[in-house]
Amino acid sequence: MSSESRLYTFSQETKDHLRKFRLGTSRANDPQAVIYMIDKHTLEIKQDEEKTVYKNLEEIGDDLPDHSPRFVLLSYPLTLPSGRLSVPYVLLYYLPVTCNAELRMLYAGAKELMRNTAEVGRVIEIDSADDLEDLPEKLGAA
Repeated sequence: MSSESRLYTFSQETKDHLRKFRLGTSRANDPQAVIYMIDKHTLEIKQDEEKTVYKNLEEIGDDLPDHSPRFVLLSYPLTLPSGRLSVPYVLLYYLPVTCNAELRMLYAGAKELMRNTAEVGRVIEIDSADDLEDLPEKLGAA
C-alpha cells in the first residue's frame, strides 16, 4: 500500500460515484465534469456538498475557487482530425498560482492517488479557469 493511500481517504460512496461517473460518461455526447476537493481536516477526497455535474467548460470555470486547488474529472467528447469521435476521460489538476504552500503540498501528494482511483487516462495541469478555453486543443480536437 502506498503512503498516499494511507494518508488520504475516499468514502465508499465517493468510490462508487467515481466508478459510476467513469462508466456513465464513456458514451456521452456532451461534456460532463465533477469537481473534487480535499477536506483539510479529515484528508478525505470528496465532491462538494451540491455534487454538481457540469455540462460545459464555462460552468466549471465559474465554480473553481480563485485561491484553492481542485481535482476536476472531465469526460469531453470531441472529433479528432481523422474525423473519428473520441471521448477522453481526464483529470484536470487545478492549481492556482495564488494558493498557499500548504494547499499545494496537500493536493500534490494526492494527485497520483486521485488519478489511479478515478482511472483517468491523462492528467492535465491548469493554473487558471482561463486555461479551460485551450482544453479542446490540448485534448486533440480537430
